[in-house]
Amino acid sequence: MLQVFVPGDYLIFQLESGYGLMRILDIVGPDDDPIWHVAAYSELFLDTDIADSAIDEGSLTISRSHIALTNRAFESTQVSKMQNRPLSREETAAYEQWRSGPDHEVSDRSVRLMLGLR
Repeated sequence: MLQVFVPGDYLIFQLESGYGLMRILDIVGPDDDPIWHVAAYSELFLDTDIADSAIDEGSLTISRSHIALTNRAFESTQVSKMQNRPLSREETAAYEQWRSGPDHEVSDRSVRLMLGLR
């Protein structure tokens, strides 16, 4: 069964020695080839329960406030949905600036590579 993701979703992904988190800001474009707009967090977690607690406590530190990823780049990292919460204007500010600006860079590199993680 395919997972369906929507803006506001917190997604967890596995690294060699733990887990990282990112959040969907928006998904734009056709269903078969969307552009994924995500924010990524600095914290790394030993297990999913600790990550879930950090989301609940609101104690996450943003590493990258906006990354635009091709569908291929997004799908190269296996993720699972943790929670969904409404996005604030503050959380989407970098994405809105990207949308209104002249440079619409979209990366074909995975979020792990964009964050310097393996």
